[in-house]
Amino acid sequence: MDIQSRNLNIAVIGAGGKMGFRITDNLRKIQQYLLFLCEQADAGKERLAANGLQATPAEEALSQADFVILAVPDAQIGMVSKSIYDLLRIDSTVILLDPAAAYAQQVVMRTDCTYVVTHPCHPALFDYQDTPEARKDIFGGIAAKQDIVMALHQGKEELYDAAERICMDMFAPVVKCHRITVEQMALLEPAAAEVVAAAAACLMKEAMDEVIKLGVPPEAARSFMLGHIQIPLAIAFNHVNPFSDAAQIAIEYGYEHIFKPDWKKVFTKESLDEVLRKMLHLEQA
Repeated sequence: MDIQSRNLNIAVIGAGGKMGFRITDNLRKIQQYLLFLCEQADAGKERLAANGLQATPAEEALSQADFVILAVPDAQIGMVSKSIYDLLRIDSTVILLDPAAAYAQQVVMRTDCTYVVTHPCHPALFDYQDTPEARKDIFGGIAAKQDIVMALHQGKEELYDAAERICMDMFAPVVKCHRITVEQMALLEPAAAEVVAAAAACLMKEAMDEVIKLGVPPEAARSFMLGHIQIPLAIAFNHVNPFSDAAQIAIEYGYEHIFKPDWKKVFTKESLDEVLRKMLHLEQA
């Protein structure tokens, strides 16, 4: 199909959900896109209606869709991909918003369709944002500049190229789309971004709570910790200065008393498979 010279029909499954509506709100600004919004939940339908939008039955939407965006929770991807299997048009492209189900081989795929996976990088901590609105947009997709990552899971290169444009539009404003593999995306999330970085963020919050319990005034503790979180991140990621000799000793002490020596095993296939089974609720399957 000549995707560059005509309008594109896009079905958003879960369009009234939190992520689905953010995507819908961006895509409906693009004149080239004809959107079909699919939503089963009453709350989602109400959100669409409150914004002057109407839900379309999946059968009707998918019979016309060139591209199908699955804006549903990770644990539902397997079920939803199976439910739409017979409804997809030949040569349609399915866009997944997270690598978990694809990496865990939970996506029910048609051989005559293309499947891509994308995920926002979110606005980077030390990147400058131009406007006050952008600086408040922590998650991205509204005003803050961000990058995205994207992978071709199965299918045609020319359809991947069109999907890339759609993905950049739905997470706009996007500076760059980094093409990687599904496996590499899973190493980034959940392994690096959630198992490690999100756990570390929660650990830092618990550290602040602990010193408050020990008598440090809450306002002072929050101010001190947020400032001292930013500095080591800048040193570690941007190399603005080396850690002082004393700080390096404290860091080594922290590694010894807080982290397990073999913590990097979270990046092994065995560990990644294990955490994704838990995230996708496959342990009970």
